Amino acid sequence: MKVSEVLARVGDKWSILVIAALGERPHRFNELKRVIVGVSQRMLTLTVRGLERDGFITRTVTPSIPPRVDYALTELGQSVLLPARAMGEWALENRATVDAARQAFDAALAGQNKI
Repeated sequence: MKVSEVLARVGDKWSILVIAALGERPHRFNELKRVIVGVSQRMLTLTVRGLERDGFITRTVTPSIPPRVDYALTELGQSVLLPARAMGEWALENRATVDAARQAFDAALAGQNKI
Protein backbone atom coordinates (compact mmCIF):
# COMPACT_ATOMS: atom_id res chain seq x y z
CA MET A 1 0.00 0.00 0.00
CA LYS A 2 1.30 3.43 -0.91
CA VAL A 3 1.66 6.20 1.65
CA SER A 4 -0.81 8.28 -0.39
CA GLU A 5 -3.44 5.54 0.06
CA VAL A 6 -2.96 5.53 3.84
CA LEU A 7 -3.16 9.33 3.95
CA ALA A 8 -6.28 9.25 1.78
CA ARG A 9 -7.94 6.92 4.28
CA VAL A 10 -7.05 8.75 7.47
CA GLY A 11 -7.29 12.22 5.89
CA ASP A 12 -10.81 11.74 4.58
CA LYS A 13 -13.27 13.95 6.46
CA TRP A 14 -15.71 11.14 7.18
CA SER A 15 -12.93 8.82 8.37
CA ILE A 16 -11.64 11.49 10.76
CA LEU A 17 -15.14 12.03 12.14
CA VAL A 18 -15.76 8.28 12.59
CA ILE A 19 -12.39 7.82 14.31
CA ALA A 20 -13.09 10.79 16.60
CA ALA A 21 -16.54 9.44 17.52
CA LEU A 22 -15.19 5.96 18.21
CA GLY A 23 -12.42 7.51 20.30
CA GLU A 24 -15.06 8.30 22.89
CA ARG A 25 -16.46 4.76 23.01
CA PRO A 26 -17.72 2.00 20.70
CA HIS A 27 -20.85 2.94 18.73
CA ARG A 28 -23.55 1.18 16.80
CA PHE A 29 -24.06 2.20 13.17
CA ASN A 30 -27.13 4.37 13.83
CA GLU A 31 -25.38 6.05 16.75
CA LEU A 32 -22.54 6.98 14.43
CA LYS A 33 -25.03 8.29 11.89
CA ARG A 34 -26.64 10.53 14.53
CA VAL A 35 -23.30 11.78 15.90
CA ILE A 36 -21.75 12.53 12.50
CA VAL A 37 -23.91 15.33 11.16
CA GLY A 38 -24.42 15.34 7.41
CA VAL A 39 -23.15 11.85 6.58
CA SER A 40 -25.42 9.76 4.40
CA GLN A 41 -26.07 6.12 5.19
CA ARG A 42 -24.21 5.06 2.06
CA MET A 43 -21.16 7.22 2.82
CA LEU A 44 -21.04 6.00 6.41
CA THR A 45 -21.28 2.39 5.21
CA LEU A 46 -18.41 2.92 2.76
CA THR A 47 -16.34 4.71 5.40
CA VAL A 48 -16.71 2.07 8.13
CA ARG A 49 -16.02 -0.71 5.61
CA GLY A 50 -12.86 1.03 4.45
CA LEU A 51 -11.71 1.69 8.01
CA GLU A 52 -12.39 -1.94 8.93
CA ARG A 53 -10.58 -3.22 5.84
CA ASP A 54 -7.55 -1.08 6.64
CA GLY A 55 -7.46 -2.23 10.28
CA PHE A 56 -8.54 0.99 12.02
CA ILE A 57 -11.82 -0.33 13.43
CA THR A 58 -13.45 -3.61 14.33
CA ARG A 59 -17.02 -4.65 13.63
CA THR A 60 -18.53 -6.93 16.25
CA VAL A 61 -21.87 -8.65 15.59
CA THR A 62 -23.79 -9.80 18.66
CA PRO A 63 -26.40 -12.44 17.76
CA SER A 64 -29.71 -11.07 18.93
CA ILE A 65 -32.99 -10.02 17.37
CA PRO A 66 -32.30 -7.71 15.66
CA PRO A 67 -28.55 -8.37 15.43
CA ARG A 68 -26.43 -5.82 17.29
CA VAL A 69 -23.39 -4.47 15.44
CA ASP A 70 -20.80 -2.41 17.29
CA TYR A 71 -17.82 -0.56 15.86
CA ALA A 72 -14.71 0.17 17.94
CA LEU A 73 -11.20 1.43 17.33
CA THR A 74 -8.38 -1.08 17.05
CA GLU A 75 -4.91 -0.36 18.41
CA LEU A 76 -4.08 1.13 15.00
CA GLY A 77 -7.22 3.28 15.17
CA GLN A 78 -6.26 4.46 18.65
CA SER A 79 -2.83 5.44 17.34
CA VAL A 80 -4.34 7.80 14.76
CA LEU A 81 -6.86 9.28 17.20
CA LEU A 82 -4.54 11.99 18.53
CA PRO A 83 -3.52 13.31 15.08
CA ALA A 84 -7.15 13.11 13.89
CA ARG A 85 -8.35 15.12 16.88
CA ALA A 86 -5.54 17.63 16.33
CA MET A 87 -6.67 18.12 12.71
CA GLY A 88 -10.27 18.59 13.85
CA GLU A 89 -9.26 21.14 16.47
CA TRP A 90 -7.06 22.95 13.96
CA ALA A 91 -9.99 23.11 11.52
CA LEU A 92 -12.29 24.54 14.20
CA GLU A 93 -9.72 27.14 15.24
CA ASN A 94 -8.95 28.22 11.68
CA ARG A 95 -12.30 28.00 9.89
CA ALA A 96 -12.89 31.78 10.11
CA THR A 97 -9.42 32.49 8.69
CA VAL A 98 -9.98 30.04 5.82
CA ASP A 99 -13.42 31.53 5.17
CA ALA A 100 -11.96 35.06 5.06
CA ALA A 101 -9.22 33.91 2.66
CA ARG A 102 -11.84 32.33 0.37
CA GLN A 103 -13.95 35.48 0.37
CA ALA A 104 -10.90 37.65 -0.44
CA PHE A 105 -9.86 35.31 -3.24
CA ASP A 106 -13.36 35.18 -4.71
CA ALA A 107 -13.69 38.98 -4.52
CA ALA A 108 -10.33 39.47 -6.24
CA LEU A 109 -11.27 36.96 -8.92
CA ALA A 110 -14.63 38.65 -9.45
CA GLY A 111 -12.83 41.99 -9.80
CA GLN A 112 -10.50 40.53 -12.44
CA ASN A 113 -13.42 39.16 -14.44
CA LYS A 114 -14.97 42.64 -14.67
CA ILE A 115 -11.94 44.00 -16.53
